[in-house]
Amino acid sequence: MARNAEKAMTTLARWRAAQEGGGQQQRTRRPFLASECEDLREAEKWRNQVISEIARKVSQIQNAGLGEFRIRDLNDEINKLLREKGHWEVRIKELGGPDYARVGPKMIDMDGQEAPGNRGYMYFGAAKDLPGVRELFEQEPPPPPRKTRGELMKDIDADYYGYRDDDDGVLIPLERKAERKVIKEAVKRYTSKKLESLNEAEDGPDHVTQTEDEEEEEDDDDEDSQIMLDETDERSEVQRFMAHVPNIPTQADIEAALVERKKNELLQTFLGE
Repeated sequence: MARNAEKAMTTLARWRAAQEGGGQQQRTRRPFLASECEDLREAEKWRNQVISEIARKVSQIQNAGLGEFRIRDLNDEINKLLREKGHWEVRIKELGGPDYARVGPKMIDMDGQEAPGNRGYMYFGAAKDLPGVRELFEQEPPPPPRKTRGELMKDIDADYYGYRDDDDGVLIPLERKAERKVIKEAVKRYTSKKLESLNEAEDGPDHVTQTEDEEEEEDDDDEDSQIMLDETDERSEVQRFMAHVPNIPTQADIEAALVERKKNELLQTFLGE
C-alpha cells in the first residue's frame, strides 16, 4: 500500500513539475519578432539560444542516412534560424550592444570550412551532396595560360609563311596530276555535248560513230603521252633542288678565290703597287 502511494505521489510530483515547467517555458518563450524585445540582455539571450539551435541542427544534418527530404528540411530550418540570428544582431545593435555582424565569427560547418551558398542561401553537411546541389560547388577548370607575343614569335619561321613547301618535290607532281585529270574530264564533257549536238543536227549514224572512234584513239594517244610526261616530271621533281640564295659558290670556286687572293698579296709585297 505504501509502495503504491509512493508511486502515485511520484507521478503526481512529476505531473506538477511538468505543468510548472511548461508554464515557465510558456512565459519565457522567444518573441516572434526581434523588434518586440526592449532589453539588451534578453536580446543577447535569445541570440545565444538561436545559435545553439543552429549548432544542434548542423550536427544533425551531417548524417547522410536521414534521407533527401529530411536533409532538405533541416537545411531550410538552418537558413531560417540564420536569418533570425541576423535580426537579433540588428536588434542588439539598435539597443546599444556590439555589432556581431562585423566582429562576430563566420558561419562554418562541421569540417571547419565556411558554409558556401548561392545568393545568401547556404548548404551544410550532407545537403552539399544532394542532386542538383553538387554542381553548384564544382569549380570550373582554370583557363589555359595565354602565350605572350614573344612566345608566339618563336614559333614563326619560313614554314609559317609557306616557304619551302615545294622543295620536297611532292606537291607539284600531285598538282599536275590533278590538273590533267580535271582537264580530261572537261574535254570529255565537251566532246559528249558536241556529239549530242551532231546527233541532233545530222541523221547519219555512221559519221557519228566514226568521229567517236577517232576521238577515242586521240584520247589513248594523249593518255600515253601524259603518262610519259608524268614519269619524267616526277623524276625531275625528285632530283630538283631549289636554292633560295642565287649563285652559291662551290668548294672549287672558294679554293680558286683563296689562291688568287694569296697571289695578289705576294705580288704587292715583292713588286709594290
